[in-house]
Amino acid sequence: MSKELVKAISEMREDEALRLVEAEIKKGGDMPGVMNSCQEAMTIVGENFEKGNYFLPELIMAGEILKKVSDIVKPRLGGAAATGGAAKKGKVVLGTVKGDIHDIGKDIVGFMLDVNGFEVTDLGVDVPEEKFVEAVKKVNPQVVALSGFLTLAYDSMKSTVDALDKAGVRKGVKIMIGGGQITERVKDYVKADAFGVDAVAAVHQAKEWVPVAAK
Repeated sequence: MSKELVKAISEMREDEALRLVEAEIKKGGDMPGVMNSCQEAMTIVGENFEKGNYFLPELIMAGEILKKVSDIVKPRLGGAAATGGAAKKGKVVLGTVKGDIHDIGKDIVGFMLDVNGFEVTDLGVDVPEEKFVEAVKKVNPQVVALSGFLTLAYDSMKSTVDALDKAGVRKGVKIMIGGGQITERVKDYVKADAFGVDAVAAVHQAKEWVPVAAK
């Protein structure tokens, strides 16, 4: 089913995508797996956008399909979002960095962190460095997650990390980056602590970090 779902979402076939999700639910399927398929599909959408094969309407349409899938899947996942008020594991400040308006991957990561018990402060897209600094001072998170699909986002990620350091709030906060073609080399350039290939990896990393960062 995963390949079919990835293809349906990435080709904007909403009815088929929702039908596949409902069929997976009826057979008691793997809901985190459905979200992984969404992540893979949105990566394809992002790549097509950067190549000029897709445009803003396609991005918006893909985002709408993702939201509908999330509305179906979210109540069936464990975690705080499904249990309605369980104690939070930790706090995460999340946002797409300055110069980048992609929110699909960010939304998936925020969604998965939420259902896994994290309190997520989503700053949105095209977020300037000072807004991240303000949020970290206000929220006092253990983790900051920087998202970006475009290659120009790498410099914005770096300047955001530098701004957090300059403001004196970098210490004690773990920074992860993700989206697009993020690699170990980009992570080192940005001076982040880790990068994630998908939303599941982001959740696993956050779970590893929170006890350490909270000490």
